[in-house]
Amino acid sequence: MGRHDSTRRRVLQVTGTTVAAGLLAGCTGGGNGDSGNGNGDSGNGNGNGGNGNSDDGNGGGDSGGDTAQFDGWFDGVSNYDGVTDATGESEVTVEVGAGSDGLLFSPPAIRVDAGTTVVWEWSGNGGAHNVVDDGGDFESDLYSEAGETFEYTFDSARTSKYYCNPHKSMGMKGVVVVE
Repeated sequence: MGRHDSTRRRVLQVTGTTVAAGLLAGCTGGGNGDSGNGNGDSGNGNGNGGNGNSDDGNGGGDSGGDTAQFDGWFDGVSNYDGVTDATGESEVTVEVGAGSDGLLFSPPAIRVDAGTTVVWEWSGNGGAHNVVDDGGDFESDLYSEAGETFEYTFDSARTSKYYCNPHKSMGMKGVVVVE
């Protein structure tokens, strides 16, 4: 009887592992419904990357809500539904303190050309906010008044993740993709 239980336990263990691996494989495909067969810098052509050739592996259109595109950066960010294309504009404004509770950036993800100035403008909602580059390239002061602004010019191609320090854990995060 002990041997039968051991064999059954092993079969269930292998079956569970196989099912889990299959589910995970389905979650790591490309951002636009394909198998991730492009040459994005974050991908390897085997279902883990994007379908383009930009630094974020997205290569063009919106991600369709794929939070994996930025390594989970947008997990818990309620208004993220893809990257807003703002290429061709010399200046782009992002609202600070968006959403019903004032704890969001809007839009949360933008794509701009090198040389574009991004202006973050405070709404006056959600308390005091700041804008902090995750890589340490820029940081604003804390502001809470509507109409306050902070700006930064992105001179070269890169992906810049940023957040509000007091509200980062609540999902107040954004990204600027510079081409």
